[in-house]
Amino acid sequence: MDKQDRRRRPTISDVAAAAGVSPKTVSRVINHEPNVRAELVEQVLAAIGELGFRRNALASSLRSGRQTATIGLIIEDLANPFYSTIAAAVARVARAHDTHLITVSSEEDPELEQRQFLDLCQRRVDGLIIVPTGPDHSFARTEVEMGMRMVFLDRPPSGIMADSVVIDNAAGARAGIVDLLEAGHRRIGVIIDSPAIYTARERLAGVRRALADAGVPYDDSLVRVGVADPGEAASAVAAMLDGGDPPTAFFAGNNRITIGAIRELYRRDDAAALMGFDDFELSTLMPRPLTAIAYDVQELGRAAAVRLFERIGGDTSWPSEIMIPTRLVQRGIDLLKT
Repeated sequence: MDKQDRRRRPTISDVAAAAGVSPKTVSRVINHEPNVRAELVEQVLAAIGELGFRRNALASSLRSGRQTATIGLIIEDLANPFYSTIAAAVARVARAHDTHLITVSSEEDPELEQRQFLDLCQRRVDGLIIVPTGPDHSFARTEVEMGMRMVFLDRPPSGIMADSVVIDNAAGARAGIVDLLEAGHRRIGVIIDSPAIYTARERLAGVRRALADAGVPYDDSLVRVGVADPGEAASAVAAMLDGGDPPTAFFAGNNRITIGAIRELYRRDDAAALMGFDDFELSTLMPRPLTAIAYDVQELGRAAAVRLFERIGGDTSWPSEIMIPTRLVQRGIDLLKT
């Protein structure tokens, strides 16, 4: 090859010419096909090394019936350990299928979520895993009808039929409240995110079910909804504790609310019991005892990825919902015992 030729990317034909074999032999070597004589394999590999040949993965995937050997993952917040754990689990499954993963963040913005969805579809990814932010995903219907495979994670879709992998939110919340009731608590402060969010709505339903089953009235004065961050959670705890008949226990609807509740209870040195949905990093080092409603976050991501590759592999069965179970775990440091 002259200097002019070396400026372009070498092709299979170039490798074949350098190795003194046919292009078909080169193709068989780079695709790891059997029954190629060892000396020919060595000749081809030597030529590949000399020329700097790189296999065209896109062309290979197209020949195999796939589009790009790439899947997309749309999550809410790349900095959140919950979502980074999910992304890592999805990536492991993708690697096992020789597939690349593109991960993007919707930043909890429904319009951005829709733009990213359409952008990934235009990139011809083989499938999508979506942690939904918006209330309506009917915009995805056309892509689904054209064959785009997708799985919704953590929350089911609205407006289309598609597979989903979700936490058993209602059962987890119910188990948490039952645990507090069995410990003798009857005034339980409930602090939760907006009921417009699927997970918050399901967790509140689990709370109400547990109270109803035990014959304990649902008291609106002990419930705070729309609590979005630890600061608001701490304020909600403070307001209830300053009331005339304060709660003896609190149910926190997610890990950020739990952190805010811990902050206020610790500041006051208050002995109220605390039950929090979602385990979180360093929960065992919190400065007071608490119980967390935990689940396998890695399994959440793994199950979604496995389901997506089943769809990519040709599964055309009716959309299904996979439910990830929860469990109660003891967390925090009991300062009275240290």
